[in-house]
This record gives sequence, C-alpha cells and structure tokens, in this order.
Amino acid sequence: MRNYEVIFIVKPMEEEPTNAVIEKFIKLIKDNGGTIEKEDRWGRKKLAYEIKDCTDGFYCLLYVSCEPACVAEVDRVMKITDDLLKHMIVRSEEEVPAAAPEAPAASEE
Repeated sequence: MRNYEVIFIVKPMEEEPTNAVIEKFIKLIKDNGGTIEKEDRWGRKKLAYEIKDCTDGFYCLLYVSCEPACVAEVDRVMKITDDLLKHMIVRSEEEVPAAAPEAPAASEE
C-alpha cells in the first residue's frame, strides 16, 4: 500500500451536510480497501479567489494508505461531486505525521 494525502474543499454549508460529504469520502476509501491514517479538518476558510460563486469553503485533509486503484476511484467520484469546490490527491513518500504535542503555556513573571 502507498501513502497519499487527499485534500478537498467542501462548499460552504451547514455542519451536518458538510460532515456527510466528508464521511462519504472516508467510507469510499475504506470500501475500496484503504485506511485513513489521520483526518485533519481545518475548518471554514476564506478562499483566495472565488470558485463556483463561493468565497469560502470547508477544508479537509486526509492521510490515506491505499492502492492506486482506490485513489483512481476516489478521484473519479470527487470530480463528479457537486458539493466539492476543489480537490487534490498527492502521493506521499514519508510516513504520516503524528499529531504535534501541545506546547506548555509560558508563564509570565
């Protein structure tokens, strides 16, 4: 299996439909034999330029381990999903980054 980074921007919607779109792609990856190593939801962000009459979108990044056939299917479905503004799938040579430990709060004296 190979490691991939799948990033996509969901159209600005309510929280429940946005979560449904994200879960749809997680389920699609798992149904095609892939595993989600890490899910990173960046939240709603302003876009640098207008895409499909939208000025903001919900960003989501998935670290995935799967076969190339799974990636081809996910890419195909992402292209025909109207709720996505943009998507990109990149093969990653390195391991999935671990969650960064939170730095202790600096005390003021």
